[in-house]
Amino acid sequence: MAENKDQETKSTGFSVRGIENFYNRNKKAVIGGAVTLVVLVGAFLYYRTQILAPREKTAYTEMYKAEYYFGKDSFSLALNGKPGVFMGFEEIISEYGGTDAGNLARYYAGICHLHLGHYDDAIANLKKFSSDDVIIGSIALGCIGDSYRELGDGENAVKYYEKAARRNSNSFTTPMYLKKAAMTYEEDLQNYDKALATYIKIEKEYGNTNEGRDVSKYIARLKTMTGK
Repeated sequence: MAENKDQETKSTGFSVRGIENFYNRNKKAVIGGAVTLVVLVGAFLYYRTQILAPREKTAYTEMYKAEYYFGKDSFSLALNGKPGVFMGFEEIISEYGGTDAGNLARYYAGICHLHLGHYDDAIANLKKFSSDDVIIGSIALGCIGDSYRELGDGENAVKYYEKAARRNSNSFTTPMYLKKAAMTYEEDLQNYDKALATYIKIEKEYGNTNEGRDVSKYIARLKTMTGK
């Protein structure tokens, strides 16, 4: 029986005795590694529950006033806050940048900068923002496109409009950003073939949306211009 067991362990490439010998030779390192792992896991859990979670709560509480003014279209006030009264999105990013609240503040800050005409700052904040949300994630990309278009960079504007349209395709943001891409192709880049193809895509795939119901006039105009 013992011989059979030895044969089995040989066929699998290791043996219990081999493991024991390895452990005995490296006992200190194995125990040290296990202790280190336990310490690291404990430190991570402590950080999440005792440090990060309270910071998240504080950050969201601090952001309440800035969100209020954002909703009122008071973008400068929302962005900069009132010293000694409430934090604006910029200060929240600085103080709580590593939290989910700090990430959301980047989105708000990017939109504020866009409305205030600070297009480079809008792009910088929105590129650092991340979200799994179907709508907000697409809007962030689309607003980067808006910022590039305001800067006169039609190529990058189209790039981000198309990214926004492709991301989590839906009947709200997809046709909206396809239309912005088509208008940029037509008006800024004079790429009428691309513009026409994009308008036709809206008509075929999103014909029941506001953009789809309105797009036939753009198609007719471009067909007349291009002779197609």
